Amino acid sequence: MNGGHRVQQAAYAYVGAFVDELARAGVRHVCICPGSRSTPLAMLAAEHPDVRVWMHIDERSAAFFALGLAKATGTPVALVATSGTAVVNFMPAVVEAYYSRVPLLLLTADRPPELRDVGTNQTIDQVRLYGGHVKWSVDMPLPEAAEAMVRYARMAASRAVATAKAVPAGPVHLNFPLREPLVPLPGTDGEAARLQGRRQRPVPGLGPSPVPGLGPSPVPGLDPSRIPGLDPRPSGGPAPGERPAQGGSDVLGATAGLPYTLVVDGPRGLPRAEAEALATAWSRVQRGVIVCGPDTPEDAAGPVVRLAAALGWPVLADPLSGLRTAPAALGSPGALGSPGALGSPGALGSPGAETSVIIDAYDVFLRGDDAAEALRPDMIVRFGALPVSKPLLRYFERWRDVPQVVIDGGAGWRDPALSAAAMLHVDPKGLCEAVLAALPAAGAASGGRDWLALWRRLNEAVRRALRQASAAQPNMFEGRVFEELAELLPDGSALYVGNSMPVRDLDAFFPVIDRRVRIFGNRGASGIDGVVSSALGAAAGTDGPLVLVIGDLSFYHDLNGLLAAKLHRLDATIVLINNDGGGIFSFLPQSEHPRHFELLFGTPLGLDFEPAVRMYGGRFVRADDWETFRTAVRRGMEQGGLHVVEVTTERARNVQQHREIMAAARAAVRAVVRGGAQGTEAGAAGSEEDDAPGKGGASVENDASVQDQAPADAPGRAGGDAP
Repeated sequence: MNGGHRVQQAAYAYVGAFVDELARAGVRHVCICPGSRSTPLAMLAAEHPDVRVWMHIDERSAAFFALGLAKATGTPVALVATSGTAVVNFMPAVVEAYYSRVPLLLLTADRPPELRDVGTNQTIDQVRLYGGHVKWSVDMPLPEAAEAMVRYARMAASRAVATAKAVPAGPVHLNFPLREPLVPLPGTDGEAARLQGRRQRPVPGLGPSPVPGLGPSPVPGLDPSRIPGLDPRPSGGPAPGERPAQGGSDVLGATAGLPYTLVVDGPRGLPRAEAEALATAWSRVQRGVIVCGPDTPEDAAGPVVRLAAALGWPVLADPLSGLRTAPAALGSPGALGSPGALGSPGALGSPGAETSVIIDAYDVFLRGDDAAEALRPDMIVRFGALPVSKPLLRYFERWRDVPQVVIDGGAGWRDPALSAAAMLHVDPKGLCEAVLAALPAAGAASGGRDWLALWRRLNEAVRRALRQASAAQPNMFEGRVFEELAELLPDGSALYVGNSMPVRDLDAFFPVIDRRVRIFGNRGASGIDGVVSSALGAAAGTDGPLVLVIGDLSFYHDLNGLLAAKLHRLDATIVLINNDGGGIFSFLPQSEHPRHFELLFGTPLGLDFEPAVRMYGGRFVRADDWETFRTAVRRGMEQGGLHVVEVTTERARNVQQHREIMAAARAAVRAVVRGGAQGTEAGAAGSEEDDAPGKGGASVENDASVQDQAPADAPGRAGGDAP
């Protein structure tokens, strides 16, 4: 066998073992970008029966697509790219994945060591290219067919998947130096399979595991506590990298198809003594608040709500927390505490409301001093990432002297206000359940009726005022998009929301609904780039219809991401809010400097997006009224394919509309706080003279209700949207 053939066969065995191990570890999706150097990775992934390949022309779009797909499926998604600047284009999505804790596997092809740093074409320094934005980075050895190297390839794959999934989840980077020739040698499948250490016949049980963290096969009778001392490759056992034959079992008692190295990542538990201490302390808190930000673990939703109900505390639910949709799925009324446990039904505003602790309009009523002062807490407990709402962040800062407890199972440090009194690096679900179990021994909770009732009355009054004021607008209003979608989205659907204004309007105008709707957004680094691709990736990983709401600048920024919808026949309805430029800047002090505003900040595009949408095989509708909007969105979700529904607004008018609507909300807040109409329609109308635009400091730079709609600084062209 000549040298070229040996290189080919080594690459086939080594890379083939690696790809096969990714599948054994549960990877089911690989996004591949075309290129020559990555040929072994691409071809072997495409040939694997348990891997689905998603081809993408643009690396940046591919990476954001993988991000959305990983968000939707909750499993690591692999990315393959050739050498050179191609791998640099992964960077924006890598940063977003790192900060939003999304598992990605970055498989970058590279030149071999002898061709690095000697002027070779299409060669850059790729070693640890992504710096501190990945959890693990390794420059893989050159492919060899030696037994030890095949073992290493399988170990590296198992480790990469386990590291990407382990809390906090995130991206990992494996850089593959590959020598030419790059195309696998034909006619050596049997020999390559032997070298890869796996049988040629299909290995059963490669479907997703029902046991989280245990890889692609169920493990009957597995005792995780025994794993550290076990060797899954005893002497005299299977060949290197090979699991027992069909029907056999290994030392773990597992069926064939387990990863080469089984990794179990257990939750961070809360010791009983600490749970009892928390239960005692929290049961004595009169005015507690629970905040659930983005990325609140899905399995923690029910326990969080039950704990809040038991304590008599409100839950401020960020729209990306998962707690604003299908609250009925969190448990029956009895699961939240027995009826009447927090007082009679009428005590909290409406029949059955004693079980409703979720607050969804805090972003609006915390903008003014009236409510923020009346709602002085004794303790704040936070789950998840930084909330979208700026008024809520100011609420944290206002009561900096109040103990704030941050619960993070990923052992992060999510405290931008620098006000946390305690960081609990424990599993959120386990903590809530442990504290709940300890509450009876701690005595009756002291929070409840008056405290929670005030939050409920404010929430109901403001939500009513927002609906009425929004409906009264004679023109299309950007915030109303989310009120309409709250009615339109069916059970089992998904909503992806862009940054800048859309996610802030989502926070203010999207209420709690009784349907299962998953809501996604890229809030790790909060960029305006890659949102179209991320949403289409999520569409590929969900069964129901998906709706994306996005602004025109962000849409333009990732317009080529629409190609994925055409190539892979994905279903997505895109609501394009087109205010011809950076609408969020019109809420900021920069708007008071008209000489340079349009050039530097407004940045009008003046584009007609319809031809571009049709180029990608999509259908385009311009909705000039709400009936047209509703019809177009319904048609898009029912028919499938790519649909774009454009809502055209004018930036200056949008600011004015927000002012008018927030003025009505402020009047409703004052009525509740002052004990007036307690949030009735009369109270919601308020004093129109006092709240008229232009009075009481309602200019753009002084009106807190308008300022809080936007971040303190501006989105950059590369996606630098502030939190």
